[in-house]
Amino acid sequence: MAAAAAAVASLYRRVLPSPPAVDFASPEGKRLFAEALAAGTMEGFFPLVSCFQTQSEPAFCGLASLSVVLNALAIDPGRRWKGPWRWFDESMLDCCEPLDKVKAQGITFGKVACLAHCSGADVQSFRANRATIHDLRRHLMRCASSQDCHLIASYHRRPFKQTGTGHFSPIGGYHAGEDMALILDVARFKYPPHWVPLPLLWEAMNTTDESTGLLRGFMLISRHTTDPSALYTVSCRDESWKSLAKYCVEDLPNLLKDESVDNVPTLLSHLIDSLPANAEALIKWVVEVRRKEEGGPSLSKEEKERLFLKENVLQQVRDTKLFTIVHDLQSANNPCCNCSLASEEDSLTRIAAAVCCQGAAVLSGNLASRGGFCCRETCFKCVQANGDGLKTVISGSVVSEGNEQGVDMLLPTSTSCTGSCNSNVNNKIVKYPSSADVLTVLLLVLHPRTWLGIKDERLKTELQTLVSTDNLPDILKREILHLRRQLYYLKACKEEEEYEDAEPPYPKA
Repeated sequence: MAAAAAAVASLYRRVLPSPPAVDFASPEGKRLFAEALAAGTMEGFFPLVSCFQTQSEPAFCGLASLSVVLNALAIDPGRRWKGPWRWFDESMLDCCEPLDKVKAQGITFGKVACLAHCSGADVQSFRANRATIHDLRRHLMRCASSQDCHLIASYHRRPFKQTGTGHFSPIGGYHAGEDMALILDVARFKYPPHWVPLPLLWEAMNTTDESTGLLRGFMLISRHTTDPSALYTVSCRDESWKSLAKYCVEDLPNLLKDESVDNVPTLLSHLIDSLPANAEALIKWVVEVRRKEEGGPSLSKEEKERLFLKENVLQQVRDTKLFTIVHDLQSANNPCCNCSLASEEDSLTRIAAAVCCQGAAVLSGNLASRGGFCCRETCFKCVQANGDGLKTVISGSVVSEGNEQGVDMLLPTSTSCTGSCNSNVNNKIVKYPSSADVLTVLLLVLHPRTWLGIKDERLKTELQTLVSTDNLPDILKREILHLRRQLYYLKACKEEEEYEDAEPPYPKA
């Protein structure tokens, strides 16, 4: 006799407790919508509903809410989602927390705000102890009356008599006459969109997230006035920022006070030698990946434009006098030219293998289990760039569960002649992004106040001139200022600080 299959308990949605909520599709919900639309406080609804999605995992409410808002604001992620399409998806929002961790534990208020910023949005965050219900009402009125700003609520479901605990969802509109907000619940498998009294929404926000001990709240997401970084980004996924923060606070001030150092190369040599072992992991360079079969023998116009922008940034980094000094110091520590180049080649090979695996995971939609991808081989090849000569591509063969996938990594390169053309080690400069570039960018990104501890005024002035953004080309200046803002927001969300509505202590581009 065949054994009976075990029954698996499952649920098909929940009944929306009403009151206090009003189902959006009910007659009452439709009336509220029509009146709010006539009053002009449903303008933000239309771009949101055009991009609305259901969270793909029970704990992905924060990621889904942010994906909806970023797409509603028409922010270009600058990288592919699937096929030729660039589009924000939950699987792409992993710079502040690994997806498998979010899948298991959810995500905090601060890290959603950090993700929004890293994705190129402008973020204003308000925890309930740093705002009032009047602030919420004022900001919601503004967002609901326009299409260039959206509000994401972080709240507890209990005040609405709903099952569950902490949750994120975008707010799709506001009815001023009855003081009600429209929650576009991204857990559509559980509850439909619904109207709730604003005082009750504020009560739900004014609750403590047990994982951080901090109050929930709301955040305003809008388009940034400047583009996000093109080639470099701050890596939020590992703990390198902690060791670098300790270095900047404790070690660096003592090094700068050393009165025996009387010239910039010696000072920078001391700084570089004393950097934490994982300091370079804080700044990573961003590359584009594509399936081999989609790429063909040449680059598309858009691929060429994005690669050209990355190459501009790389070239401008290398045109700085600071890069010349950093590169020469590194080369002096590795006097064997062949050894130095071999080390960079080996580093690039390892990076390429890791990036091809990650790219294959993204392209297959299986990012949460990227550890199951193995890069069998990588090789350099050249492709045509629409009449502009040859560009370098690293091709990799990635294997997962017996299936092989070809992935191309578009590699930005610089010309051989840079700001180091007068350097006696210029022939050692590799064409692609290297550790000397990352160290140069890291020194440029450090807060200007970092160097105030130098005792020798002449030395201080010379170093401040080297690291100043004032004379940098516009593209590189925007890149550096964006990275500084990323560092500020990373510190706030990693330490789960208040993440208030305040400008970061860095100049804006």
